[in-house]
Amino acid sequence: QVQLVESGGGSVQSGGSLRLSCAASGYTYSSYSMAWFRQAPGKEREGVAHIDSDGIITYADGVNGRFTISRDNAKNTLYLQMNSLKPEDTAMYYCAADNRWWLKLNSGPYNYWGQGTQVTVSS
Repeated sequence: QVQLVESGGGSVQSGGSLRLSCAASGYTYSSYSMAWFRQAPGKEREGVAHIDSDGIITYADGVNGRFTISRDNAKNTLYLQMNSLKPEDTAMYYCAADNRWWLKLNSGPYNYWGQGTQVTVSS
């Protein structure tokens, strides 16, 4: 079955960096779009970054220029490099997969989700 396993979260100070990973299995990874979402306590889940099977990337406005999404199809792994972290980036981060590339940062319809990894940024 499809499995998405995130790792790499942690606690950092404002201005720091983290690299999240999402290991995928159970489906043809290279043909699926992948995305990162996050959800802070008391807030709705929001899209962070999306990469489709052709490598076309979309970022949410608030992370553009600070975060970089990438994928390694040979390793079935998705990454999110997060630089210049801010306290408002604090959230649980989830990776998601779907073969409908047009979903992009619309979280509702995504078929497959990981369990999440916590990112905490202190000021």
